[in-house]
Amino acid sequence: MRIMHQVVTFDAADVAAESRFWAGVLGGEVDEDGDWHMVLVDGAPRVGVQLAPGHVPPEWPVGPTQQQIHLDLWVEDFAEAHEHVMALGATVLKPAAGNTAGDDFQVYADPAGHPFCLCWLVQPS
Repeated sequence: MRIMHQVVTFDAADVAAESRFWAGVLGGEVDEDGDWHMVLVDGAPRVGVQLAPGHVPPEWPVGPTQQQIHLDLWVEDFAEAHEHVMALGATVLKPAAGNTAGDDFQVYADPAGHPFCLCWLVQPS
């Protein structure tokens, strides 16, 4: 078996908002096909978004609707990445721990409420 592409697909009540968000985060473009959108980066499929009218956002870290999946996005410049995702419509769910060594991360939600993390390596001062 040869897998041509690997694509994570998000359910969303607002397919356009969700696909625009991920296209903005990944530096791609949206290929719309009715209730299904594909985010393409350099012409390759990266993230799918499908219409789910009854989609209920996860309530992370506690709540009756737990997260099912999330993306960890490793970035070089956290401050720049934070401003970028916030301008695209992200919401902070859990601030960074403020680690002084090793890795750190901050948890966000995309417009449909799916959690994702911006992660980075902390540079010692």
